[in-house]
Amino acid sequence: MSELLVWAPRATRVEVELPSGRRPLEPRPRGYWALPAPQLAPGTRYRLRLDGGLPLPDPRSGSQPEGVHGPSEWLEHSAFSWSDGEFVPRPLSHAVIYELHVGTFSAAGTFVGAIEHLDHLVDLGVTHVELMPVVEFPGRRGWGYDGVDLFAPHHEYGTPDDLKRLVDACHGRGLAVLLDVVYNHLGPDGNYLGHFGPYFTNEYATPWGAAMNFDGWGSDEVRRFFCDNALQWLRDYHFDGLRLDAVHAFHDRSAIPFLEQLSREVHELEQEVGRTKILIAESDLNDPRLIRSVEAAGLGIDAQWSDDFHHALHALLTGERSGYYADFGAFGSLVEALQNGFAYAGHYSEYRRRSHGRPLGAVPLNRLLGYIQNHDQIGNRAIGDRIGKSLSLEQLELAAALVLAAPFVPMLFQGEEWNASSPFCYFTDHTDTDLGAAVRAGRRREFAAFGWAPEDVPDPQDVITFQRSKLDWSEIGAPEHARLHAWYRALIRLRAVEPSLTSSERPEVQTDPVTPHLLTLRRGSVFVHANIGGEAATLPLAGGARLLLGSPGAEVSGDVLHLPAWGVGVLRPAGRAAPPSSTWAPAQTASSGERS
Repeated sequence: MSELLVWAPRATRVEVELPSGRRPLEPRPRGYWALPAPQLAPGTRYRLRLDGGLPLPDPRSGSQPEGVHGPSEWLEHSAFSWSDGEFVPRPLSHAVIYELHVGTFSAAGTFVGAIEHLDHLVDLGVTHVELMPVVEFPGRRGWGYDGVDLFAPHHEYGTPDDLKRLVDACHGRGLAVLLDVVYNHLGPDGNYLGHFGPYFTNEYATPWGAAMNFDGWGSDEVRRFFCDNALQWLRDYHFDGLRLDAVHAFHDRSAIPFLEQLSREVHELEQEVGRTKILIAESDLNDPRLIRSVEAAGLGIDAQWSDDFHHALHALLTGERSGYYADFGAFGSLVEALQNGFAYAGHYSEYRRRSHGRPLGAVPLNRLLGYIQNHDQIGNRAIGDRIGKSLSLEQLELAAALVLAAPFVPMLFQGEEWNASSPFCYFTDHTDTDLGAAVRAGRRREFAAFGWAPEDVPDPQDVITFQRSKLDWSEIGAPEHARLHAWYRALIRLRAVEPSLTSSERPEVQTDPVTPHLLTLRRGSVFVHANIGGEAATLPLAGGARLLLGSPGAEVSGDVLHLPAWGVGVLRPAGRAAPPSSTWAPAQTASSGERS
């Protein structure tokens, strides 16, 4: 049985408050305090008191059944019975990732409720499920990026065992599971961490609150806290990897940065358990050192989100130029992103008013994630509108083809595959009324600068904003949604059987000098021709080319490829063996329950 261990280096007395009364903890080296035997029984509710002060939740609490301000519940992970011993995750280079938010993915909005739709993901061809943050945060609903009890699953989603049931069910269907974690800040409501020790620093700041202390006095134990948190999710909950939120907000001047320490410890755990564990970071720096190996003077992270590809494709298709889209929209930005990963690799950025990024060098492009939608790029819009509100069905098909044929690891956002009509709004449920009012006012003030009237910006605190963001699974079979669903399904199946589409080799990207909106992406023995324009186009081909997959209306006639407006065709030159067509033929209509 594990022991109750608390780091409180400034305290002179630490007690645990139990239903039976208070018990003192014994001091340990380096500012730790421990509860002597006998230990707590599973399910015991308790709080901690520092120097006789207010009762506080345990910073390492494994369960907060009454929320962020309630007592902690003692948890023993060894009691759960796993059935995933034979599961082997697909390599990240061959992955198709599906990002979902537990609270809006299913009608129930719970860990167990999400299991209901896992067969849909298997049928679609997804290999990895990525959960948005699930740690305990204030209130009943939210995105999870304001979590404060980092070791405890959010009680409204279910119990810790319910989360394990979801992971186990994913593994039983061959799906790997990634968890989004936030180590750059904590939310303000229910944040008691600073009472215990120097977890935060005044040396730096983040846009969301105080920065974490990764390089100052006591930072060894702060790092230990976050590394132990990562290892808990990977070891005790059997997650296959973590997505690290906004690592560009880490401030760390250490000779061995926190991210390098974390990657080393995760890879040591990987060796211990005999199963691949991956780290994917979100970074705004366009700096390849993040994903280089430690031996190559990098930080050892396995992959990172790449916004340049998203911004280039989004701006080109929608015509939007506000904010960071001011740097994008030219055809060349998309070509640069597809060819080299970063569109800004030391180039001058008008939006930033400085040079930004550096070249990837020898880092393979499949160390980057590519997407046309994610929670940020939808939810941080004024009304949470998906890109399907701005594009035609043909444009959505073209965007999907470029995401799934690009040299990056593709990632989809929940409902993208059928152009879900529900928005994904920013929603909160702060129990602190002043904080809730400040969030509401700040949201409306932010978008007033873009011409939005306050009444048109959804109130994050209104439960209706959350309810509107839930997926409507009944839509999939409707004709206007079924066609796109079948297209995604066909693209993913083609990617699964065509080795060229998961190759680590750099692609060749060309534009047509006569028809400049025609783009050709060569992936090994496969050519992807995209007509990024509103008029039909033709393209001469070498004799005998075979159309593997095409938009409605795309066809090869003799030695000419005909593409409709916004059309795309995936072709193989003559003399090259084709994959078995029966494994990827697009479905006419694919219901959520079909299995191929």
